[in-house]
Amino acid sequence: VHLVESGGGLVQPGDSLTLSCTVSGDFFSIAGMGWYRQAPGQPRALVASITRGGSTSYSNYGKGRFTISRDNVQNTMYLQMSGLNADDTALYLCRAEVAFPGKSDSYWGQGTQVTVSS
Repeated sequence: VHLVESGGGLVQPGDSLTLSCTVSGDFFSIAGMGWYRQAPGQPRALVASITRGGSTSYSNYGKGRFTISRDNVQNTMYLQMSGLNADDTALYLCRAEVAFPGKSDSYWGQGTQVTVSS
């Protein structure tokens, strides 16, 4: 199972970005998915999560500015980020709970860097 994030980059304050995370491999289905952030010197922290059915939850990092969504056919999760500021600068990683016959496992991507700077 592989998770690949994309969509990060260098943006200016106030800009928007949409991150993507695509899951590939041989598995039965994907249950919960989530976006996390890791800034230098800080622990990894949850940004937002989404169930297979589309129920969402947000931490204070992105509440009101970020929107998480997913496409279960494409096995892809998105994070629409708006009103970006310097505090949003971090490596953004995705996590997926992947189901196999009789068990499930959690997988992480390598992350995509978001840098907000003028």
